[in-house]
Amino acid sequence: MPGSGSRLISVFPSPQELGVSLAQLVVQRAAQSRAGAGGAGDGARFSLGLSGGSLVQLLAQELPAAAAPAGPAAPAHWTLGFCDERLVPFDHADSTFGLYRTHLLSNLPIPESQVITINPALPVEEAASDYAEKLREAFQGDTIPVFDLLILGIGPDGHTCSLFPDHPLLQEKEKIVAPISDSPKPPPERVTLTLPVLNAARMVVFVATGESKATVLKKQRILESDEENPLPAALVQPHTGRLCWFLDEAAAKELTIPFEKHSIL
Repeated sequence: MPGSGSRLISVFPSPQELGVSLAQLVVQRAAQSRAGAGGAGDGARFSLGLSGGSLVQLLAQELPAAAAPAGPAAPAHWTLGFCDERLVPFDHADSTFGLYRTHLLSNLPIPESQVITINPALPVEEAASDYAEKLREAFQGDTIPVFDLLILGIGPDGHTCSLFPDHPLLQEKEKIVAPISDSPKPPPERVTLTLPVLNAARMVVFVATGESKATVLKKQRILESDEENPLPAALVQPHTGRLCWFLDEAAAKELTIPFEKHSIL
């Protein structure tokens, strides 16, 4: 695995300050992606992949204001996908898209046609195939979808997306989207991006907040050493893209490797 020089670890005093900086990063990446693709053409879109959990509230609080100014970074030019999704109706409390629709997308004017979701009415295998087809349509010309930015979380067990420790999906090399029907976390049926997609992204940002994440980052050595059997989050190493970690002080409290401290106050 690449050494620590290939990633940036940023530590913020609080989740709120982390959220502000994360929102600013999204908008900056949107502007850079549009500029790099030639600017104002309709085909020049910024592709963003979101994860659920605590990220929903972090982004809902800060991203609408950060993305409000008109210009190349405006949400009208974004394509939005989800890094994984639970196979439940969108109005279910466990639906990642449902939470974003309620808390973020109502305040972020991304055209509905540019928000890529699963079809939760399908069986899990078909839902995964359907989502993969939607991604191929959105990323025409890419054998593997190349997102401009993926925002990932990490569980206390080291899982990310719906890729869990010691699960066969960690060995998936061909599929861009995979079904999972035996998730160790409920609900059991899910659809997830695979490691080939995660590692094709132009930038990946992991976000971890709270003391519950300190142990997995330090003692399970996600950030601090190579392991013979690395946890899923440690397998995310973009081939040509950038890898960043955004942590609050509680999550970073046990780290002994170098990191950058940030404060917006």
